Amino acid sequence: MSSYRTLQWDDRTNTLVLLDQRFLPHRIQFVTCEDEQQTAESIRNMTIRGAPAIGAAAAFGLALAAFRCTSSNPQEIRERIENAARQLASARPTAVNLQWALTRVLNKLATAEGNPEDLRRLILEEAIQIAEEDVQINKKIGLNALQILPEEINFIHHCNTGALATVDYGTALGIIRTAHEHGRKVFVFVDETRPRLQGAKLTAWELQQLGIPFKVIVDGASGFVMKRFRIDAVVVGCDRVAANGDTANKIGTYNLALAAKAHGVPFYVACPTSTIDLRITSGDQIPIEEREAEEITHLEGTPICPQGTAVFNPAFDVTPAELITAIITENGVCYPPFIHSLSGVVHPA
Repeated sequence: MSSYRTLQWDDRTNTLVLLDQRFLPHRIQFVTCEDEQQTAESIRNMTIRGAPAIGAAAAFGLALAAFRCTSSNPQEIRERIENAARQLASARPTAVNLQWALTRVLNKLATAEGNPEDLRRLILEEAIQIAEEDVQINKKIGLNALQILPEEINFIHHCNTGALATVDYGTALGIIRTAHEHGRKVFVFVDETRPRLQGAKLTAWELQQLGIPFKVIVDGASGFVMKRFRIDAVVVGCDRVAANGDTANKIGTYNLALAAKAHGVPFYVACPTSTIDLRITSGDQIPIEEREAEEITHLEGTPICPQGTAVFNPAFDVTPAELITAIITENGVCYPPFIHSLSGVVHPA
C-alpha cells in the first residue's frame, strides 16, 4: 500500500510525479507535471485530491516554477514564484491546506537571500519538508485517536481520507488503519460518496490493500445502517475547520452527521492543524466549491439524466460544530467548546 505515494519529486528531471486517482481502482497510472500550470490543472481536475495532498502538490508547484524560470535574476525568479502561487491558489478554493502550503513557502522565500540556484534549492527543500511532515502528522493523528476507540469497533467513513488523500498514510482512514495495525477488531461501512464515488473507488481500494474488512453502502443508507447495526463511530476528514469548530468536508458529510446525532453515534473529524483556519469565525465564511454539472448528469461518461437537466453540484458542505463529538489532530483531541480547544492545538503551549 505505502509503495504508492500520491506524489513524488523526481530529482533527475526536476519534475513532480502524481498518482492519477481518476483511473483507480482499475488502473495505476502516473502523471508528470513539468510546471506550475500543469500542477494547478492536476489539482483542478482531481488527478490529485484530498486537502493535505493538494497542499503538498501546490508547494511542489512553486518548486517547479522556480526550476522552470531560467533567469539569472533572483527578482525575476521571485516574481515567477509569486505568480505561480496565485495560479495554484485558485485551483480549488475550499481546502485551506492549499493556501497554507503556498503561504509557508512564500514566507520562506521572503526571508531568503542568495543566487537563483540557492532560491530554487530552498523552495524545493521546503516542499519536501511539507510532504514528509504530512506523513508523520497523519500517524500522530491515528495514535491520538486510539485513546477514544474501543477494542472492537464498527466505523462509518465518508469519501476518501487515506494515503490517497494525503502524501501517505491518511487522516480519518489513517485512524482506522492505526486501529487495525494495533490489533483492534475493525469493520468499516464505506459511503460510496456521490458524485465522484471516492468511497466506492478509492477507500474500498485502500481498505482492500490493507486487509481491513468493509462493505460499501450508498450514501443514503447510513441512517438505516446505524439503526440496523451497532455503529461505534463515524469518522471523516475535512478540508477546513473554522474557529468555532464548523467543518467543511465532502458533500454528504452534513447529512451523515445529522444521522449520527439522531442515533447517538459519536461523530469524529480528523485533520492536521494546518486544516484549522482560526481566521474565520464560523463555517458561513468557508467558500464552497461548485463543480461542473457532468459529475452528476453522467456516470463514467454515460448520461444518466434527461438532456438539459439543471444541476446544483457543491463539492462540499459544512457540518455545524454542535454535531461534532471531537476533532482529532496531531497535537491532541479537541472537544467542545471548540473555540477554546482548537486554539490550544494550533498554538500549543
